Amino acid sequence: MKEKIVAIVLAAGEGKRMGSGIPKQYMLIKSRPLVYYALKAFEESIVDEVILVTGADEIDYCQRYIVEKYQFDKVSKIVAGGCERYASVHNGLQAIGDADYVLIHDGARPMIDSGLIKKCIRYVRKYRACVVGMPSKDTIKVVNEENYAVHTPDRKILWQVQTPQCFEFSLIKKAYETLMESGDTHATDDAMVVETYADTPVRLFEGGYDNIKITTPEDVRIAGSLMKARKILRVLHVIHDKIIYVQMQAYKKQQTIKNKKFEKIEKSC
Repeated sequence: MKEKIVAIVLAAGEGKRMGSGIPKQYMLIKSRPLVYYALKAFEESIVDEVILVTGADEIDYCQRYIVEKYQFDKVSKIVAGGCERYASVHNGLQAIGDADYVLIHDGARPMIDSGLIKKCIRYVRKYRACVVGMPSKDTIKVVNEENYAVHTPDRKILWQVQTPQCFEFSLIKKAYETLMESGDTHATDDAMVVETYADTPVRLFEGGYDNIKITTPEDVRIAGSLMKARKILRVLHVIHDKIIYVQMQAYKKQQTIKNKKFEKIEKSC
């Protein structure tokens, strides 16, 4: 029986730090709403189904102006989020009938692509619970209530956690059900829920430093620049591949001519 892979895209945040007056997931980047990019990546991937989690009063808007407008056929349900991230994830999990694996992704991370999604699926099949991240480039300080540094952790053991966060469906669903029953409101990411309520280690693996989360106006400009750079690099790769192909064809042609010459020389002898 074919395995089923579902993605949950979280787009229920208010984006208060953006200061735009509208939820950040609908702000335009390169003439497309921010959440479009994550949905497009999953639409074009081997993921079977997508659950979009958004604000309760934004469901109809998303259906008409996001899902239908851009023909995201894999979005099977749009559900209302909760007051916090963990509640939104729980609502998304509840909307899944059955699955083998679940990829939970922030809709505010537009740089996700098919390569990263394939990597997520490969790792979750092997480790059951895994998270995209990158080793920290910066020194991190632990501060007290007055913002004085009290401890400096070794940078070698620090990672910046990103999304997707990927799990066996039964594992993450049970962990979230236990979390909700406990009344705990301190969970900040899915890995923390699994570590705490499923007693399961979570494997981190490298995604990319460009897998940024859009939080401030500066991030919007950075994302636009990254997309432009990625497009240019994609074009350059295509040109490079064509050049190599032409070179290989020319080389094969030269070798064929040389071989024929040798054959004529051998026959004449």
